[in-house]
Amino acid sequence: MVTLSTRTVQDHVALAEIELCGELMIAASAAIGERLSADRIDEVLNVGAGTELTTVPRQGDHRG
Repeated sequence: MVTLSTRTVQDHVALAEIELCGELMIAASAAIGERLSADRIDEVLNVGAGTELTTVPRQGDHRG
């Protein structure tokens, strides 16, 4: 039986994802205009130029 106090790797991943979503929501609420630019999203998520190949492609991004 698993108790509620047992922490798993998924807990840490879920918490990190929730934190990132929160950061995006804060940035979106402070943004001027309808949407955050791709560059602003990268800035909020601390995505650097060296990590481009490991990120999820953006919608409409047709690089192979």
